Amino acid sequence: MSLSRRKTTFGFAAGAATLAIALAGCGSSSEPESSDSAAAGGSMDEPVTLTLATFNQFGYSADSEGGADYAYDLIAEYQELHPNVTIVYNVADTSNTARENFFTKLGPGGLADVEAIEVDWLPEAMQYSDLLADLTNPELDGNWLQWKVDAATDADGRLIGYGTDIGPEAICYNVDAIEAAGMDASRDAMSAAIDGDWDNFFDLAKQYSDATGKGFYEENAAVLQAMIGQLEAPYEDPATDEIIALDNPEVKDIYDTLTAASEAGLSAGLQQWGDDWAAGMANGDFAAMPCPSWMLGVIEGNAPDGNWDIANAFPNGGGNWGGSYLTVPAGGENVEAATELAAWLTAPEQQAKAFENVGAFPSSEEAAASDAVVSYTRPFFNDAPAGEIYSERAAAVTVAPYKGPHYFEVNDAMVNALRRVDEGTMSAEESWKQFESDVNAIG
Repeated sequence: MSLSRRKTTFGFAAGAATLAIALAGCGSSSEPESSDSAAAGGSMDEPVTLTLATFNQFGYSADSEGGADYAYDLIAEYQELHPNVTIVYNVADTSNTARENFFTKLGPGGLADVEAIEVDWLPEAMQYSDLLADLTNPELDGNWLQWKVDAATDADGRLIGYGTDIGPEAICYNVDAIEAAGMDASRDAMSAAIDGDWDNFFDLAKQYSDATGKGFYEENAAVLQAMIGQLEAPYEDPATDEIIALDNPEVKDIYDTLTAASEAGLSAGLQQWGDDWAAGMANGDFAAMPCPSWMLGVIEGNAPDGNWDIANAFPNGGGNWGGSYLTVPAGGENVEAATELAAWLTAPEQQAKAFENVGAFPSSEEAAASDAVVSYTRPFFNDAPAGEIYSERAAAVTVAPYKGPHYFEVNDAMVNALRRVDEGTMSAEESWKQFESDVNAIG
């Protein structure tokens, strides 16, 4: 079987306003109710082995994801509820690795029974939605924010993914590193210093760098993700999917701001997901980072003895980084059982548990409003009220950028352009010219 593109329609722009409205009332004391859809027992009586493939940390099983102590092992729980099911769980090191595997095997076969896809490459997957099972189930209506559902629904009305999390952003910071710079590291003080626009953030970074001689944040690519995520249409025209990145002055302004920050030493130049980045988290090689809720588990796993906290603020108000889906390849041998597993893992009660495990903020209104989420504190982060903070950060999101079929490739080219400047292999001007060449080469 070969990949055959199909015309699809999907939208992200309307989602942010819905998200802000939906999560504004997250002070509810209700608990997630148990889902009626395959919560226990199981529809399959015969023994079946299911393969599940995700990336980074989804909060499903600490044994597979290398995280800190998880409150819940969802894989073990599912197998206990379904004695006939054995789950083989594989976790890719990065979203990029998972994406390459997904598109390599989507046509020929060889994918897992349940495959996670990340929101940045969801538009690519939507072009081949006929190769993914239709997961539409009226019994599950209301399990996810409507914009999350709409984004994974193709032109024929087929739902190809169940939403896992969203990624409202705060700023996480190393308390010891901030104090070593002679700065006030209290949560209130850091929140006040960061609140406002991006100029405030870079001013704080310069203050820190001047005092310590170190970069304030890990790398420019991380801050890029936050800044680009606040533009409505950064790289593609929503009406035509034509690439507009090279003609969008907002994109060039972000590039110029970040490369100037790099030249001023504000970036530590430690590539996210690399070994040096992980070590830098533990060693205080940088002091702060844009921090979507799912990043909490990453920090805790890489800096087990660290002294970190969470500022309840984000430059320009709010931002969303990430959020994934569970899909079921249509050609798999266990589509019915795989669909049941995907539905259970993304039900409100499991989303609340995944949040407690790794900070994956629910894409379910019910889960987001539950006591389990709203009242949750994170001991590692000085008992920060993580549930309250990220509920407020989610309500502050006002923009969901349009992501068409070329978004991932263009953004990857921009990441590489910024890294060349961070690493000193090219000047900002030279690297922008290379970026232009890379973007023009995208088909």
